[in-house]
Amino acid sequence: MEDKTRNNVPLWAALVPIAVLIMFLTINVRIFDDATGGANQIVLLMSAAVAAILGRFFGVPVASIMVGIVKSISATTPAILVLLVIGALAGTWMISGIVPAMVYYGLKVISPQWFLIASVVVCAIVSVATGSSWSTIATVGVALIGIGQSMGISPAMAAGAVISGAYFGDKVSPLSDTTNLAAAMAGADLFTHIRHMLWTTVPSILVALVVFGYVGAGYQTDFESDTRQNLSQLIDGNFNLTPWLFVVPAVVMVMVILKVDAVVALFTGTVLGALAAVVFQPDIIRAVAGDSGNYLRDAYFTCTTALSSDVQLVTGNEAADELLNSSGMAGMLNTVWLILCAMCFGGVMESCGMLRRLTEPLVHAAKSSGALITSTAGTCVFLNITASDQYLAIVVPGRMFRESFEDRELAAENLSRTLEDAGTVTSVLVPWNTCGATQAGVLGVSVLAFAPWCVFNYVSPLMTVAVGWLGWTIKKQNPEQRNLAN
Repeated sequence: MEDKTRNNVPLWAALVPIAVLIMFLTINVRIFDDATGGANQIVLLMSAAVAAILGRFFGVPVASIMVGIVKSISATTPAILVLLVIGALAGTWMISGIVPAMVYYGLKVISPQWFLIASVVVCAIVSVATGSSWSTIATVGVALIGIGQSMGISPAMAAGAVISGAYFGDKVSPLSDTTNLAAAMAGADLFTHIRHMLWTTVPSILVALVVFGYVGAGYQTDFESDTRQNLSQLIDGNFNLTPWLFVVPAVVMVMVILKVDAVVALFTGTVLGALAAVVFQPDIIRAVAGDSGNYLRDAYFTCTTALSSDVQLVTGNEAADELLNSSGMAGMLNTVWLILCAMCFGGVMESCGMLRRLTEPLVHAAKSSGALITSTAGTCVFLNITASDQYLAIVVPGRMFRESFEDRELAAENLSRTLEDAGTVTSVLVPWNTCGATQAGVLGVSVLAFAPWCVFNYVSPLMTVAVGWLGWTIKKQNPEQRNLAN
């Protein structure tokens, strides 16, 4: 009965909630300075309500809609836990001196003109090793934003470089969950999938490096060496800088490489960061707590505050004060709220059959290999916008288009590559997607600000569409694959 009612929703009805969403999101951008602070959440709930009303009109039971919402929200629970722990980690890594130490040494070894390229390369290496763009951005990425900010480089630009490198590494790492998921949904061998992706992924990252190299060259004369020296002195004067601080991020990286659960690894880093603060930064502990004369009490107060809410370190320098602050878990609550509202919208659209109704015409319209790959890529991007989750943007198109790829005798790695090129990397470009909202919260830069600088993330889907139409690197099934498909 449920499947029958889901199929009753016409195309026009499925388009109405999307139109409402786009219209009000456009209004929000024009009216609100920070639409993610509540305005976008309201619009997502309004659009979900419109979708639910239309679903009910065409016979979808309320119970089915509620189950869809609960299922959608439940799928984001791990992401929300990771997000909250990242907020806590950022707080303890700031008061412990870990992030300031990264900034301090980064200012000494990275010149402004090479900063953006270095950010791409460093994040790519770390992400390949860990298989996680989120962990890379939350640790190395946060430090690089601080370094760039100290050099006078736009945080949006630095965030774009960090995200470009992190998502490149995530895509080509055999440890990545999305890489494994894309291969599994397409029925491709993991390492065959990775090798096939290199034909589009490497040119995409090279384009990004060229862009960041050109833009970064402009900072050669803009940056004052005195400013760098002053910030370095302020950090050195306020923190006890020691190489032992780098043991904490090293432990987290090792745990991530060993495939320890992300929440466990990041929580371990959070606790170790708090311990490092107590051991190495007694002056910071006392300054934040007001120096009650009882160091244990001050340590408990400062660490708890850093974990949960705002900590502002005052140095007397406006640039340094802006750099040396954190918001703990509380700083992530707007992002959590945005994700929950986005999942409500995606859950209603999915449970009412509207997502399937919107994507079905794309399957039927694809009459050539190029059109099929373009339709797949477009569906991935569409689901990142409407379902607000990168995993759905991989799973749903993978299920929808797998048979079409097999019918055209196209090798499975063509589909898996398209899923990654368009599904994984574009998720971070959508403000209400779990990835976009998370990275905006972690880096402290809005999606609309950093999205134009995520060069790799929008070149990648364009590259996969281009090779599809050109027929370049499009592999046909071998006889064994054809026999399995039949």
